[in-house]
Amino acid sequence: MVANLSNISTSSNSRKLDRWIRSEFKELNTELEQQYAEHDSFTDVSEIGLKLKHELVTQGGALIESLLKEGNTDEGFDSGFDLLGNVGFFMAACRRHEISAESTPQFSARLHEASALSLQLGASLGVVPRFASAHLETHNMALNGVYKSFTNLEDEQLFLEYNTRGVFAFIRASEALLHILPLGISHPVTLDLLKVAKSSLEDVVSNNNALFESLDRDRFFYNVRPYYKPHTVGRQEYRGANAGDFAGINAIDLLLGLCRADDAYYSQLLVDKFLFMRPEDQLTLRDCMRRSSLMDDFLTSLQADENNERWYQRNLAAFIDVCEAHGETALQHHHMLISKFIEEPAEKAELTEKPDLTASGPPLPVMLKGLKKLCDLRSAARVDGLATRYHDLERLRSSLTGN
Repeated sequence: MVANLSNISTSSNSRKLDRWIRSEFKELNTELEQQYAEHDSFTDVSEIGLKLKHELVTQGGALIESLLKEGNTDEGFDSGFDLLGNVGFFMAACRRHEISAESTPQFSARLHEASALSLQLGASLGVVPRFASAHLETHNMALNGVYKSFTNLEDEQLFLEYNTRGVFAFIRASEALLHILPLGISHPVTLDLLKVAKSSLEDVVSNNNALFESLDRDRFFYNVRPYYKPHTVGRQEYRGANAGDFAGINAIDLLLGLCRADDAYYSQLLVDKFLFMRPEDQLTLRDCMRRSSLMDDFLTSLQADENNERWYQRNLAAFIDVCEAHGETALQHHHMLISKFIEEPAEKAELTEKPDLTASGPPLPVMLKGLKKLCDLRSAARVDGLATRYHDLERLRSSLTGN
């Protein structure tokens, strides 16, 4: 069964799936989470709530089957991307509830149909064939004040709303830095843009503090995080959605010069996340990868003996403030949020070595090691064996007349 997909968002079948995702789908997931809590079982849920799981697959599968049979005409990217998110929510929920073609063969036809639609959508749009973080954050349309989510749990709403605020704060910072490129580091307005970037990154820190205080650790770890697990679409397993799957945060890394596109570790990180971003984000990030960083521009000016110029002193001080603010967001995320909401509960439940614990796929110790390395790069830490911009930033700091 093959569908011409792009007009699906305006079709009756697509609207039916969207309504289901916003209503019965959330209710079924919420009921299942409540049953898991009653049984005090979160890591092995395969035999709990079988009737509810049957309803979930039957209802969602019937809607997806109708979409596969439907022919449509082109109506643009957003319609297909929105549909991909809805099908992706269904598949991610099946993964969370341990419903697979292998473990529950009675549902294999429905799951294969969902894979078929997801693969066709992903291939036509140039993105992964599963839901991405954008579906829950930057491109999650609210109707009458209510946006899409997996459950009605308060902690999921807190997580999504604070994540979305944080993402948009990073985007504001990246856009301010992008506007500097055609102006140059010596332009008077560059100072204004650097101040905007710093303020936006301070918003990220404030937002993360609020999330840290508000979100229940165990609720997140056991009832929210499992919907972000890797799962199979067709013959391939795709990692889970990550809140960092947007161009803004990496654009900041590259434009500030804290991370480099010619660093094999960092460029591999970018390659791995490209298809988890919307196509316009992919273009933005590719453009940033070929740009000279602001840090390198300041170092060039220092080498040209321009450090006594008023613009240099003023704009460099603001630039260093932005670097420090970006580093603070990285340190805060790694040492506060990751520690509380992933590392601590995993150790408490003795799940650290569990194979499918992380959304990114690797075992938790491997993931934490990678995150620590990225944190060190973003904070320009002095680390033996890691080429951070520590020494370059120190050289620039020493060129400020106040130091």
